[in-house]
Amino acid sequence: MINNRLVVSSSPHVRSDETISSIMFDVVLALCPALIAGAYYFGIRALLVTAVSVISCVAAEYIWQKLTKRSVTINDWSAVVTGILLAFNLPVTIPLWMPVIGGFFAIIVVKQFFGGLGQNFMNPALAARAFMLASWPVDMTRWVEPFTKLPLGNTADVVSTATPLAIIKGTEAVGQVSVSYLDLFMGNIGGCIGETSVIMLLLGGLYLIYKKVISWRIPVTFIATVAVFTFVFGKDGLFTGDPLYHILSGGLILGAFFMATDYASSPVTPKGQIIMGIGCGLITSIIRLYGGYPEGVSYSILIMNVATPLIDRYTAPVKFGEVKSRA
Repeated sequence: MINNRLVVSSSPHVRSDETISSIMFDVVLALCPALIAGAYYFGIRALLVTAVSVISCVAAEYIWQKLTKRSVTINDWSAVVTGILLAFNLPVTIPLWMPVIGGFFAIIVVKQFFGGLGQNFMNPALAARAFMLASWPVDMTRWVEPFTKLPLGNTADVVSTATPLAIIKGTEAVGQVSVSYLDLFMGNIGGCIGETSVIMLLLGGLYLIYKKVISWRIPVTFIATVAVFTFVFGKDGLFTGDPLYHILSGGLILGAFFMATDYASSPVTPKGQIIMGIGCGLITSIIRLYGGYPEGVSYSILIMNVATPLIDRYTAPVKFGEVKSRA
């Protein structure tokens, strides 16, 4: 008999059992602890906003792919991930029609216009958040204290509060004192639905690293850069900052683990990922300390998303056998 053990075939020869669906499902699982915390602190309306956002993203992807006669890929969980991340970047008081617009913008304009999954040059959820913040700044910055009883419908009359970053920056919180580290760590503070509970976000982020869905490089360098910069350039002089407060406040942990690590819009090389993390950390710190807006995580990631192709170009390893050009 002819021996068929040696078969000549084209690459790749090393294959993985991982699929897009399995990876995205792992991300959904990793986001569940923070979603539970959001529902605990902000009530049933947090789940309602998240559901509206997810349904809008899935519907936008389905409608677009049907209209353009492409294969429908809503079962790969990527639109669900975008919907959850978008909701996590919204205040619980947001009018319910806004996540619908945000979801369609994220999926159609940012993702599908550029070719679909893997072709988008920036994170769809963060791009949608930036679009919504520019369009409806008042509704996008109306925060409430945890355990506030919120109506499912109109929330325009709800009394708002300041976020920890606004308190420490002194922009919207005259006379208020900074919150404790424990409250920051647990999530017992005002803020977006999914950004407040650091402990739950860390659980999800560590799960993704354990499953090798993401690398440690971007989250660690991002967070470390913010810690060093905010400590060195404190508002009371050099080396007087409070890095722990900055790490636990705002959307740093959410952005570092779940959005700066987006496959399509982050560098693929190890060196490039470190550059990405450092760049995000520097821009975030500069906006927080010197900008007019108390938070800079979203904009830092979007700016570095745009720089990703350039980073990949100059950090790509030399091909085997390639001779460097002489000067």
